[in-house]
Amino acid sequence: MTNEQMTSSETEPTDDQPAPTPGTDGLTDTADSGGETTTDRTLLEARDLNVYYGEEQALSDVDIEIPEKQVTAVIGPSGCGKSTFLRCINRMNDLVDSARVEGELRFDGKNVYDDDVDPVALRRKIGMVFQSPNPFPKSIRDNVAYGLKVQGKDDGDVDAKVRTALERAALLEEVEDQLDASGLDLSGGQQQRLCIARAIAPDPDVILMDEPASALDPVATSKIEDLIEDLAEEYTVVIVTHNMQQAARISDKTAVFLTGGELVEFDDTDKIFENPEHERVEDYITGKFG
Repeated sequence: MTNEQMTSSETEPTDDQPAPTPGTDGLTDTADSGGETTTDRTLLEARDLNVYYGEEQALSDVDIEIPEKQVTAVIGPSGCGKSTFLRCINRMNDLVDSARVEGELRFDGKNVYDDDVDPVALRRKIGMVFQSPNPFPKSIRDNVAYGLKVQGKDDGDVDAKVRTALERAALLEEVEDQLDASGLDLSGGQQQRLCIARAIAPDPDVILMDEPASALDPVATSKIEDLIEDLAEEYTVVIVTHNMQQAARISDKTAVFLTGGELVEFDDTDKIFENPEHERVEDYITGKFG
């Protein structure tokens, strides 16, 4: 990594913030970069980010700085590029043949699209939970342990790691006596929390969530929202949602994408919903369009 690719926190470490350790995957180790408190330190940053699917542009000149250990909500009408942005963060768009990414997406100061970054290693640090629960046809225990196995973290006491992940996902109490039962036998809300447990078992730095509660009933949705707030004590959470009330309830920051893949406004959530800078954002939030 060149000096130009480093943030000030990397080039000027302090006694209470040790310098990140470069790894062989091209990424730095942020596991010991701080305690479990909310910070304003930028962990994810887009600079002039443009994404195309063939000739169609999905994101246009996106610039954003997402803080560490906070919940950032991404809202906007259908087709505005919310999910595309989310999938840029852990390079899931690499799996789409027609996708082309220009600009930079930085994780802890390092552009994740640099040639020396291993996408698989990146996804170990940036986990993802999808819209519909997708547990494997395995036991509850094996669903969570699978997340450890594919990340190469299945050494030591796997059962203890499984239980810790289930506890963090607010599911352990409900399934403690049935860990050998199939994950497919759980309710929809429980299945989604199982998928969250699988995502956090390898202890990533970031959790991406693409409308994780859109297919759930109000009770299950409430549990997921409570869980997201708890997770932000240890992880940086970025959530795409169509539910503006949900964004207002659970997020610290909100990014508003509108037609054409344009990031129109990004600010504290209270500011976005109570006094937005742009008339287009106010029109969207008040239901005049979208």
